[in-house]
Amino acid sequence: MAAHSKHIYEKVALIGIGLIGSSISHAARRAGIVGTITGSARTPATLETAKRLKLVDAAYPTAAEAARDADLVILCVPVGACGSVAEEIAPVLKPGAVVTDVGSVKGCIVRDCGPYIPSGVHFIPGHPIAGTEHSGPESGFAELFDNRWCILTPPDGTVPSEVAKLKSFWQALGSNVEVMPADHHDLVLAITSHVPHLIAYNIVNTAAHLERVTDSEVIKFSAGGFRDFTRIAASDPTMWRDVFLNNKEAVLEMLGRFTEDLIHLQRAIRFGEGETLFKMFTDARAIRRGIIQAGQDTAAPNFGRDGKPGKG
Repeated sequence: MAAHSKHIYEKVALIGIGLIGSSISHAARRAGIVGTITGSARTPATLETAKRLKLVDAAYPTAAEAARDADLVILCVPVGACGSVAEEIAPVLKPGAVVTDVGSVKGCIVRDCGPYIPSGVHFIPGHPIAGTEHSGPESGFAELFDNRWCILTPPDGTVPSEVAKLKSFWQALGSNVEVMPADHHDLVLAITSHVPHLIAYNIVNTAAHLERVTDSEVIKFSAGGFRDFTRIAASDPTMWRDVFLNNKEAVLEMLGRFTEDLIHLQRAIRFGEGETLFKMFTDARAIRRGIIQAGQDTAAPNFGRDGKPGKG
C-alpha cells in the first residue's frame, strides 16, 4: 500500500489494547494520520473485542508479531511489563522505527527498555496525562487526549527530527506536548498524580475499616470530597502497583513533604490557628483557579464530567 501524504506513521503497533491503546486508535483514525494499526493483547477476549470494534486491522497474541515492520510501536502495558516486551520485540524492529510507551513513570522505562532497543531504532518514552477510572478496549474514545498534556522524555542523543515527528503525532491526537528529562517528569508526576492516588486509595480504605461507621453510611453520605476520592481509587490496581514500585524515590520524597505539611495543618487545628488555616486554604484555591484557567478542568459543579461511559 502506498504511503498516504497525511500519514505521520504508515504502520502503528499497539502493544496492549486497553483504555489508552484503544483511545490512541480512535484518535488516530479520527485524525487520519496512520495507515495500518496492528495490536497485541494477552487475552483472546481482548483481541476479539479489538477486532470487533475495528480498533486494529490485525490482532496478534504476541507483541513481536504486532511490532514486525511497524513504523511506530507504542507500549500500552503496565510499566512493570515494558522491559520484557522490549526484549521480545527487539529482534523484529525494523531500522528507523520508533518505540515509545504511555507509562506514568519514565526513569524505569529508560532503565528497563533502553538496553533492548537495537541501534538504528529510535527510543522516545512518552506519557499522555489522560485517563479515566475505566479500563479495557471498550473504554477508549477519540477525545481522551484533547487538550491534555503528553510528555516526551527522549534520552540524550535522540535524533531531534524523530522527537518532532512523534510530537506531531500526539498533537494530531489532540494533545499538548512537552519535552523534559525522565527524572524531572517522575518528580513532577509524583506530586501531581502518584501521591494523590496513594492518598485516595488510603482514605477510601480508612473509611472501609471504620467500625463505628457502616458501609452503607459511607456510600449513602459520600459528599463530593469522598466521592471524588473513590473515583481516583477505582483506577487499575496493576498499573498503580507498578507505578509506586517504579517511582519509589520520587514518591517517598513527596510523601515526606506531604506528611510534614499535614502535621503543620494538624497543629493549626489543634491550637485553633484560624489565620494559618485560612491562608493555606486560600493558597490552595489559587491553584484550583490556575487549573481551570489552563483548560485542564471546568468550574462546573460536576467538574465537567458529563456522565458518558468512559469519561472520568
